[in-house]
Amino acid sequence: MSTDPRVKKLTGGRAIAIAVAAGIALGALFSIAAGGDEDDGYLVRAVFDNGSFVIPGEDVKIAGVVVGSIHEVDLTEDNKAAVVLKIDDPAFVPFRKDAQCQIRLQSLIGEQFIECVPTRPRKEGEQLAPELATIDDGRGEGQYLLPADNNVTPVGEDLLRNINRLPQQQGWRLIINELGAGLAGNGDRLRDAVRRANPALKEFDGWIKTLADQDRLLGNLIDESDTVLAAWAAKRKDTAGFIDQAGATAAAAAERGDDLERNWQLFPAFLRELRPTMDAYTGLADQMTPALNNLDRRAPAINKMVANMGPFFSSTTPALESLGDFGDRARQLFPALRPLIADLDNLGRPFRPASSDLAKLFGSFDDTGGIEELMKLIYFYTGTTNGVDAKGHYVRASLRFEAPCLARSPGIGRGCAGLLDTFGDPVKAAAAMASRPDTRDELKQAIAPNKAIAGVDLDSEDAEPLLDFFFGSAGGGQ
Repeated sequence: MSTDPRVKKLTGGRAIAIAVAAGIALGALFSIAAGGDEDDGYLVRAVFDNGSFVIPGEDVKIAGVVVGSIHEVDLTEDNKAAVVLKIDDPAFVPFRKDAQCQIRLQSLIGEQFIECVPTRPRKEGEQLAPELATIDDGRGEGQYLLPADNNVTPVGEDLLRNINRLPQQQGWRLIINELGAGLAGNGDRLRDAVRRANPALKEFDGWIKTLADQDRLLGNLIDESDTVLAAWAAKRKDTAGFIDQAGATAAAAAERGDDLERNWQLFPAFLRELRPTMDAYTGLADQMTPALNNLDRRAPAINKMVANMGPFFSSTTPALESLGDFGDRARQLFPALRPLIADLDNLGRPFRPASSDLAKLFGSFDDTGGIEELMKLIYFYTGTTNGVDAKGHYVRASLRFEAPCLARSPGIGRGCAGLLDTFGDPVKAAAAMASRPDTRDELKQAIAPNKAIAGVDLDSEDAEPLLDFFFGSAGGGQ
C-alpha cells in the first residue's frame, strides 16, 4: 500500500465525487418515483376556508371506506387552504361539480381526515352533473378543482374543548373584543365562511331558495287551500267519524298484531310466486298492444257511438219506468198468487206417478219406433183406400149387392140370391136389380129390421139421393 499523501488526497476526492454522484442518482430516482406516484392517482384540489391540523398522508374516505390520502397541503392566493386529495381507487372517480368534501376529526389526539361525496344521489334516469374542471396552468396544474363553495370546514370538537383552557381562553376573549373591527372589512367573507362551516345552514339556504323559486305555486296552494279547508270543515263530522273508526281499526289491528306480522313474513314469498303471474300479464299486455292501438284509431267512431247512445237511453227511460210500475204491481200480485201456486202444487203431486208412467210409456213408444210405425200405417192405409185415375180420385172399395139384402144376412132376399145364381157376378146382379122397377121396394123390405143404411132412414126424403146414387150407377153400368 502506498503511503503518498497525494494518493490519499486523490483517493479521498474520488470517494467524495462518487458519493455525490450516487446521491444525485438516488435523488433522481426518488424524484422519478415521486413523479410516478403523482401520475398514478386522481388528484382533486379541494379548497377549504380553514385547513388547520390537516397534514399530508392522512386518509381520504368515501362512505367510510378509505379510497386515498392527502397528497399535499397548499395555500391559495386568497389565503385559503388547498388540500390536494389523491384518489387511488378508480371506482370512485371522477368527481363531479356537485361533489362535496369536509374535514372530520379522526381521533381525540387531533388527527383529521377528509370525507368526500363524489356526486349527489339522483333519481333513476336523472342526468349526472358534469365532471370537475381541470386547472390548466399555475398552482395545481393538471389537478381537478373543487371550489370552497362545495366544501365544509366544521369547527372541531377539540377546538371547542380548548376554548376553556389557557391560552385559548385569553385568545378567545381577544377575538371577541376585536370581532367588530374584523367584521367591518370582511363581513361578506365571514358570512360565506359561517355558511360553509355548518352544512345545515347551507342546506337551509338552498331550501329557502327553492321556496323563493316556487313562490307562485305556494301562493296558489294557499289560495286553493281555503276552498279545500272549507269543504273539509263542512264534513268535519265525517272526519271525526273517520278518526274514531281509525282508532277502532288500530285497536283491532293491534289485537291481530301476530297475524299481521305473519302476513309480512309471508309477503316476500307471495311476491316471488306473483312474479310468474306478472310476467304472464306482461306478455298479455304486449300482445294486447296492437289491439289497443287499433282501438285508439277507432276512438272517434267509438265516441260518436257513445254520444248517439244518449237518445237511446233517453227513449228507454219510459220503458224502465213502466217496468218499475209493473214491478210495483207484481209485489202485490205475486203474494196473492202464492196460495194458488201452493194448491197447484198439491194438485200436481197425485199426478206425479201417472205422469211418470206416461213418460215411460211415451218414451218406450218413441224408443221402439212406434211413431214411425203409426205414420207408416196412416200412409199405407191411405194409399190402399185412395186411388187416382183419369177422372180423379176414387176409393179402392165397392158395394156389392147380394139381391136386395144389404144387411149382410145371407138368408134374406131370395131374389138377390137368384140373381147371383143366374149371373154369378155381384156387379151384374146389382145391374139387373136396378133394371127392375120394384128393386127399391124389395130393398126396403130386405132391410126392414134396420130401417137405415149408413145412419140414413130409407123412408125419409134424405134416402132418395143415396138410392139414386147406388142404383143409378148400377143402371148406368149395365
